[in-house]
Amino acid sequence: MSAYKIFIVDDDPWYSEILQYHLELNPDYDVTRFDTGKDCLASLHQRPDLITIDYTMDDMTGEELLKRLNHWDKQVPVIVISGQEEIGVALSLMKQGAYDYIIKDDNTKDLLWNSVNRARETDALRREVAQLHEQLEDKFTFEKSILGKSPAIQKTFKMMEKACKTNINVSITGETGTGKEVVAKAIHYNSERKKKAFVAVNMAAIPKELVESELFGHEKGAFTGAVSRKKGKFEEAQGGTIFLDEIAELDLNLQSKLLRVLQEREVTRIGGNEVIKLNVRVIVATHRDLQKEVAEGNFREDLFYRLIGLPIELAPLRERGNDILLLAQHFLDLFTKENKMESIKLSEDAREKLMKYNFPGNVRELKAMMDLAAVLCEDETITANDINYASVRGDQAFLAEEKTLRQYTCDIVSYFLKKYDNDVVGVAQRLNVGKSTLYKMIKDKEIVLQ
Repeated sequence: MSAYKIFIVDDDPWYSEILQYHLELNPDYDVTRFDTGKDCLASLHQRPDLITIDYTMDDMTGEELLKRLNHWDKQVPVIVISGQEEIGVALSLMKQGAYDYIIKDDNTKDLLWNSVNRARETDALRREVAQLHEQLEDKFTFEKSILGKSPAIQKTFKMMEKACKTNINVSITGETGTGKEVVAKAIHYNSERKKKAFVAVNMAAIPKELVESELFGHEKGAFTGAVSRKKGKFEEAQGGTIFLDEIAELDLNLQSKLLRVLQEREVTRIGGNEVIKLNVRVIVATHRDLQKEVAEGNFREDLFYRLIGLPIELAPLRERGNDILLLAQHFLDLFTKENKMESIKLSEDAREKLMKYNFPGNVRELKAMMDLAAVLCEDETITANDINYASVRGDQAFLAEEKTLRQYTCDIVSYFLKKYDNDVVGVAQRLNVGKSTLYKMIKDKEIVLQ
């Protein structure tokens, strides 16, 4: 660990030497003393981590030096040490950016020791948060957050790039499990708002009676149970992005209130009078057809046009070709790494089985499927037998999907063959079809025996 560099600025060499000696009892502290503010300013290229300054010096006041140090770098804490005990002076300096104000007396050394330790801990925490934020931004680069090379996903990337360059509202549509929130986060963390909050709200998961409070906040006593003031999600997202998932689930009455907030760019908490100006980017998502919802009277047309902004439609996984195999291997790599397992690969028959599947649950279903397959496989290779559709979705879930009659037939036959251990003759009798029909379906690879 590199030394923590401290500058002491005091025109009393005897006093500053005492402070230096006391601080250097910690071997991690590298202390340099200066007799004048000008000497300190001339040495800032050494990049000190903390500076202590005397309030009264010959060449410039502590207040003037504080101002110049803040102009140089506000992140570096400045501790003022003064013989003045006036509260007003201390408050004034703290308002101007001083980290701490310490009175010169018998306790100065101990107070300074504690203050420097606190400042160092705060700085370490700030650096850690900054590092985590950078890691988060890196995690949500397009290439790392959304894997794929298909034309469908490349089209999505182009739309996302356009979204990142402006503050236009974005509406994301796609089937359940296609990764709408991942896209929203990637847009946020690649935009100029990335240093501010990303606040996600699932409209379908909040009871209707609590939605208004959740979005806009409330004051203490605004209603029964409001025991304290609560900031709404829009306030929490100030300067950043609010992501409203499943926006089509919002009640019509609340749609009008949301419209007003978006139009006025301001919000008032329930039970309050304070008008809070908003600087928030809005991204919404839904698996429904909003235009159809508008036509059927379930969604306000004016709100629709306010939210539509830049529309991004996510293709279902079944339309993304070899992205299925790319994602499958990615999820396997993640699972084995998290569980400290040997790497696992997909066999050719497993790859074929995945490519023939419809994936009604899209990327989310694929991940669950790969996690289970990694547990079930006997060695470092996943076979077709390790891939279990029914374990991820209900056996009859395919009935809710729009398919051809032939596809439904294949699903039904596959289900019964698996249930009865690939007994073709027995299944043919149960379904009242000729066994030659089933053998032909198997030969044509419409059905893969499990």
